[in-house]
Amino acid sequence: MSLFSSLVLGATGVGGKPNPAGLPGSSALESLISGIAFWALLAALGGLFISAAVWALSSHAGNYQHSSMGRRGTLISAVAAFLVGAAPAIIAFFEDLGRTVK
Repeated sequence: MSLFSSLVLGATGVGGKPNPAGLPGSSALESLISGIAFWALLAALGGLFISAAVWALSSHAGNYQHSSMGRRGTLISAVAAFLVGAAPAIIAFFEDLGRTVK
């Protein structure tokens, strides 16, 4: 960071710290995000079941194109569930990383 940037930030006092009680409706928004995460996990679970069934049945029938699509859907559903579960940790990691910038 340049000297000018340091002086501007120091002089203006620009900064911030996340505060869950800082705005009205924060608890409702947090509840909404939790509900969306729940629905995303349900969708990933449904996609996993359907894709695994397509993969298994297509492999057994010798339909390699649909078998490949089922395998891809299974992996995508698993990665989606991982990302939904890991999202708070990923956000926390990058927030902590951002706090180290001087």
